[in-house]
Amino acid sequence: MKTEPGHEEQPNDLAASFAEIARELYSAPTVKETLHRIVDYSVKTIDGCSGAGISFIQKGEIVTPVWTEPMVLEVDEMQYTTGQGPCLDAIAHGQSFYAEDLSTDPRWPHFGPKAAKAGMRSLLSFCLAGEKTLGALNLYARIPRAFDATDRATGVIFATHAGVALGAAEDLEDATQALAVETKRLENLHEALGSRQVIGRAEGILMQRELITSDQAFDLLRKASQQLNTKLREVAQFVVDTGDVPRPSG
Repeated sequence: MKTEPGHEEQPNDLAASFAEIARELYSAPTVKETLHRIVDYSVKTIDGCSGAGISFIQKGEIVTPVWTEPMVLEVDEMQYTTGQGPCLDAIAHGQSFYAEDLSTDPRWPHFGPKAAKAGMRSLLSFCLAGEKTLGALNLYARIPRAFDATDRATGVIFATHAGVALGAAEDLEDATQALAVETKRLENLHEALGSRQVIGRAEGILMQRELITSDQAFDLLRKASQQLNTKLREVAQFVVDTGDVPRPSG
């Protein structure tokens, strides 16, 4: 937690701070807003962090949908294009990875020097996971060895809260979309049933009036619908209301 100089945050303060953060993350109305809150609180919470972004698994690809400054996006893209970096390892292994100095870290020989040249020297990446791996939280700093043991421990706690909140937001968004689809399907079904009932009544009226079969009555409705360029249900409703088949004017 970032604190004022000369002030050590007490355990109760730390617990209260994380309780407030958890409430904020869980109250986000959408996945996108949850992502934004995660990166914003990362910079506020972790000492030494000058920029944060999230590497998010989206339709099988890893993208950076949110970041706190453009440099974060630029350096994240370097990880994707080189195929190496702490965030990719965090996602692949479900762990946290820390580069004390990207300019000299031998684990990422292609990515590290490029990131350092762009102005980022330290990178701390945490796996974000709910019931599955969702991506990685990337914390950047412009100086080497920016994150000490306390920062890394705090980051683990924060990333755990963030991953669970993000997973819950995804589940809620999926459930909301599924509910909307099902509601639309039921509306369409009710509309279709209503149309079938109206058409059936219209067929019955025509069968009785014209002494014709059900197929012949339906054929009359269909032809009227085509001639008038009107929905079959509307033609049928006209028959039910008036007892007659609508005809083209003139």
